[in-house]
Amino acid sequence: MAALGYSVTCFNRGGHHVSGKEFDTRKISQYKGVRLITVPTLDKKGLAAMTSSFFAALQAAFGKYDVVHFHAEGPCAMIWLPKLFGKRCVVTIHGLDWQREKWQNGFGSKYIHLGEKMAVKYADEIIVLSKGVQEYFRKTYGRETLFIPNGVNRPVLRKANLIKNKFGIDKDGYLLFLGRIVPEKGLRYLIQAYKELHTDKKLVIAGGSSDTDDFMREIQALAAGNDRIIFTGFVAGQMLEELYSNAYLYLLPSDLEGMPLSLLEAMSYGNCCVVSDIAECAEVVEDKAVTFQKSNVEDLKEKLQRLCDDPAMVQKYKDAAADFICHKYEWDDITQRILSLYEKS
Repeated sequence: MAALGYSVTCFNRGGHHVSGKEFDTRKISQYKGVRLITVPTLDKKGLAAMTSSFFAALQAAFGKYDVVHFHAEGPCAMIWLPKLFGKRCVVTIHGLDWQREKWQNGFGSKYIHLGEKMAVKYADEIIVLSKGVQEYFRKTYGRETLFIPNGVNRPVLRKANLIKNKFGIDKDGYLLFLGRIVPEKGLRYLIQAYKELHTDKKLVIAGGSSDTDDFMREIQALAAGNDRIIFTGFVAGQMLEELYSNAYLYLLPSDLEGMPLSLLEAMSYGNCCVVSDIAECAEVVEDKAVTFQKSNVEDLKEKLQRLCDDPAMVQKYKDAAADFICHKYEWDDITQRILSLYEKS
């Protein structure tokens, strides 16, 4: 949008990086033509999203903006503020966040449900990322939504330099999970299945926790004693690009997703992907990846063993992945579809 000449502002949280203060970086005011504004944030578990959303919505309400675009259900609790000042408000629902394990009980669950209801009541347009969520809003609220998926750019592949020096892994020498370390990503099943595999390939689990330190400790305990399982922590930049570029398989065994950007990215790098058969993953990959029955450790193990034993099959999936995903989820087309919603009277 910025490259097309639109003025774009992104409101960003204050406080520490979601994966810990060791990942904090220098605050910047602009990124690729997008203006960045850091808003006050109460850096406490469960309150960071609420306070940053309030101050962002407040600034958006008083700012010279034609459209305010809210992302995710929780922040939508504040959508009434810019709406009160006559702003056109668009919402993207990335998933039904109240279904996530960390928000199952207490105030967090109620607050996310409130955001969902406020989006239904006040949003001029609601974008969803899966057909399942579209059907949920239709059945629950009688509210029509628009399915506009995320997009992906074709990346440049990188050789295994940093990852070889730091983690001792080389091209095709590892199976990769890359995402947030949260319960709904299926890491319990993945570690159980991997421990029963007959392979010399390592399992790399890349990503930081998201208010889920207890779960991180749980899966590290599950992996204890197996030196083939590597936890990298949060990764970005060249390290992330090298991990995607050199994996033998990319794994996403999730119980719950909105629309997994990491899956789009993994396929754009030409990876053979193994995903659970939930609709949000199956709709993305079609027949260009391997699916297994959600939460079924035995099925996951069998699929992984077959792929570890058959490099030719893996290469067949790799050869098809990048062209397929970059054509299906091309950013220029998706951007135009979103702009058409912005400009709708």
